Amino acid sequence: MELIQKIFDAGVVGAGGAGFPTYIKLNCKVEYLIINAAECEPLLETDKYLMRTKNMEIIKTIEEVGKIIEAKKLIIGLKAKYKEEIKQLIYAIEELNSKVELYFLENFYPAGDEQIMVYEITKRSIPSGGIPLDVGVVVSNVGTIVNIYDAMQDKPVIEKYITVVGEINHPSILKVPIGISILECIRACGGTTVENFKVILGGPIMGVLVDNDQIKERVITKTIGALIVIPSDHYIAKRKNASISHIINQAKTSCIQCSMCTDMCPRNLIGHKLRPHRIMRSVGMGECNEKILEESLICSECGVCELYACPMGLSPRMVNAYLKKRLREMGIRYENKQKETIAKKIREYRKVPTTRMISRLDLTKYKEKEIKGPIEVEVEKVCIPLSQHIGKPATPNIGVGDIVRKGQLIGQVKMGDFGANIHASIDGRVCEVSENIVIRSENNEVIS
Repeated sequence: MELIQKIFDAGVVGAGGAGFPTYIKLNCKVEYLIINAAECEPLLETDKYLMRTKNMEIIKTIEEVGKIIEAKKLIIGLKAKYKEEIKQLIYAIEELNSKVELYFLENFYPAGDEQIMVYEITKRSIPSGGIPLDVGVVVSNVGTIVNIYDAMQDKPVIEKYITVVGEINHPSILKVPIGISILECIRACGGTTVENFKVILGGPIMGVLVDNDQIKERVITKTIGALIVIPSDHYIAKRKNASISHIINQAKTSCIQCSMCTDMCPRNLIGHKLRPHRIMRSVGMGECNEKILEESLICSECGVCELYACPMGLSPRMVNAYLKKRLREMGIRYENKQKETIAKKIREYRKVPTTRMISRLDLTKYKEKEIKGPIEVEVEKVCIPLSQHIGKPATPNIGVGDIVRKGQLIGQVKMGDFGANIHASIDGRVCEVSENIVIRSENNEVIS
């Protein structure tokens, strides 16, 4: 199919998650195509910006993607509070006479978790350890749809819109080249308001915390949608920096087995056999019950258990993340033995209001700041990772000293590989080829 080929050539991957290669995801036939536009985590504004400004492109692209996967239902899932975004999308749907529908979600966390969204819209629970395809659904992020639109125009993924908020002088939406450093993004927003800070790549809950000594080395990739700057002593930083030995010792001494973590777990509520309190007991009591511990493999790490539910301030999510890593290193994969997955009726009364979650995380003051932009940032140097996605890293097809153009293929995979192509995001000379490709602009040199 021509569109699949264009998506492959452009190196499109999931823009809002782990970076699943999009050309592989769309190699299917389904009933539903759902566009995730709910901005799962607090403070993120990028998808809302895209819906306001690229509404026509989004609707056109959804129609085209729907054709190749033969979806009967084309639905954008977004929060009912997004008034301006809804207005712009409705305008595009009417202008294009499109069959795309809007589904309005309540303002709860984690509404943007793809399995939660699938249940909200279809009332189908994805089996434990499964994917949306198991219930006839493909889910794609708004940013991914915009990248597919560009791919239709033969434009590769070389730029990224990101939200930069927190302890920032000018919170902004930036349009940046892939491979730009975090520090360049912070400078583009006027620098920080505090001297000692840490940066979260992604959302405040599920994002990766970067310490000061690592900030110079980290860059924006195809999957990073936000930078959140917080003081070094912020509540979130302290939690994310806690050692696993400390977390397990807390579980041993303080877990009261109240089961609130399980009762509030979004995945448990849609019918998955995930019981964080049983995992905490097994770890804390040294029981090492393998069947219980393997339940950690289906944890989405949304953080409701530790940031909202637990009255003792413990960290079931961090325990699950640690166990998942260990189990995968041992080659253990989750085996679903449930005959059917049925959501619990009580679920409707256990949705966590996003405003409450923001307050619990001590982020309210950042939510109230005006966000400017978009600001387009140009740089003299980029460091582009050959692996920005799940699966196989791209293989470089250029060498040190080569002159490259913006948009040129510099790292490639074969059609059928579980990976994605990589392209130059600026004009310049290649000065390093390793697991990253470093390109430096040469303003005084004519590139032909």
